[in-house]
Amino acid sequence: MLKGRIPIFVAISLGAFAISQAQSTTQSDPQLQTRPAAPQADAQSPSTPASSTEDPLKRQLSDKERRSQQKELKQELKGPYKKWVDQDVHWIITDQELKAFKSLSNDEERDAFIEAFWQRRNPNPDSPENEFREEHYRRIEYANEHFAAGKPGWKTDRGHMYIAYGKPDSIDSHPSGGTYDRPMDEGGGTTSTYPFETWHYRYIEGIGENIDIEFVDTCMCGDYHMTIDRSEKDALLHVPGAGQTMYEQMGMAKQSDRFRGGLESLGNGPMAGMQQSKQFDRLEQYAKLQAPPVIKFKDLELESFMSNHKLMTGPYFPFDVRTDYVKVTDDTVLVPITLQIKNRDITFNNKDGIDVGEVHIIGRVSTITGKIVQSFEDTVEVEVPTELLTKTLDNKRLYWKSLPLRPGRYRVDIGIKDVNNPDHLGVWAQAINVPKYDEDKLSASSLILANRMELVPSKEIGAGNFVIGNTKLLPAVTSNPTISPSFQRTQKLNFWMQVYNLGIDEKSKQNSATIQYQIIDLASNKAVLDMQEDSKKLSASSDQVTLERSVPLANLQPGKYQIRIKVNDSVSNQEIAQSAPFTVE
Repeated sequence: MLKGRIPIFVAISLGAFAISQAQSTTQSDPQLQTRPAAPQADAQSPSTPASSTEDPLKRQLSDKERRSQQKELKQELKGPYKKWVDQDVHWIITDQELKAFKSLSNDEERDAFIEAFWQRRNPNPDSPENEFREEHYRRIEYANEHFAAGKPGWKTDRGHMYIAYGKPDSIDSHPSGGTYDRPMDEGGGTTSTYPFETWHYRYIEGIGENIDIEFVDTCMCGDYHMTIDRSEKDALLHVPGAGQTMYEQMGMAKQSDRFRGGLESLGNGPMAGMQQSKQFDRLEQYAKLQAPPVIKFKDLELESFMSNHKLMTGPYFPFDVRTDYVKVTDDTVLVPITLQIKNRDITFNNKDGIDVGEVHIIGRVSTITGKIVQSFEDTVEVEVPTELLTKTLDNKRLYWKSLPLRPGRYRVDIGIKDVNNPDHLGVWAQAINVPKYDEDKLSASSLILANRMELVPSKEIGAGNFVIGNTKLLPAVTSNPTISPSFQRTQKLNFWMQVYNLGIDEKSKQNSATIQYQIIDLASNKAVLDMQEDSKKLSASSDQVTLERSVPLANLQPGKYQIRIKVNDSVSNQEIAQSAPFTVE
């Protein structure tokens, strides 16, 4: 049983591990379903009693046992264990951890489970004390003492951020609100505000650098809530003629202009276009702050997986991997990692007329010195009606994990396991060089060719499966980086790229760049498509533009081609080019 203070555990943070599928040119697959990784057994039969020293994560249960436990869970999970789940680790426990903990059958297993996951977070495993656990409980006590507002401090938004990410590096506090001179990026001018605070973190692992979190007390009751709308603190926002912005004072804008949609009601101003282009970044940051913090220390399960792979006796489990790079901030780059697996390489078991396959995916990103900076894992289900299985064996499934990393060199290790055939394992390892996007240098993201590209609903912007900004992309992945992706003539060639650090003319306050798109027939080295567009048509006042186009391939003969994109910036007198090969069949 637990004694004294209940220890806290944390495992690998799944983040938003997105799953989708690459559509076959002849047959599409059913919807892919995702579930958290379930405990797996080593060599023990489900009917064999688990020893007291067995890792409860690896104790396999029968379906009947799982159903029985779910029915009794509400009665079983009570007392200190319920408090531990509902309060102590509420802000740091992942869905996977919670489901695994609730699947345990007795208090002895729960004690072992908690201790095991505590050890995974221990920055000094050889020490009898766990610094992370002690610091976590200290943060809870501090939050309850300083942030209570009609409810315990740990339940408030400020308590959440403090418990998850610790003390901010600086706090800009306005406990009484009152007169407020807006900075220019909020529209300028003077207004009156509700009480508010802005917390600044120089760096939060897994999120990025220079993170600002704003809290507003609109009820004037001490309950500060987290907001991504910087206009929410404006107490005069809905008062006609009051608290005008700089442009409103000059007659260049109306107060009603503030309410035209979007995340913030800041209105028009000298930096309005730039702020609008950063709304997706604010949404993405908000979503990451709401997720459990990433695990900073060594993942024992990944080490075990990699060791077992070296001793594997079954057939190799093949899969393909693609990495891309998209700028988030000056010092943070989003690295989407896309995995591709063929149905024919998955072992399926029949369940009531449905063939079900399961694949366990686990990965890590480490520095050249061996320090793990990101880790992830997931178990995904593939369901196909039995009568359609043979027709869909050549269909491919895509799995997506998007990781924020700082510029530099890293090693990426990924392992996959066929759950229905535990000896069927595959690993992939590669060094990557995450680019640094200098603020004064014209640059671009990866040029991504996609099997599918579409805009997402506004509520899914910046988050979700295969989503970058407001676009959902299913990248074309090949088995070899030297082999170009193939498209049928009945398809469209979808391509996506972002351009960064366009020059802004001092007089017009607009960019001025020419973007040239070419499709080159590699057999003749002649352009079969050549078109241009002006950056002003995409986003005239922004230093960043997104290029996304779909080109029908019906007029192209089968063969090898290359898409080339050139950007000529007449303001900064810089030029960049990106290219990617593809094959038309």
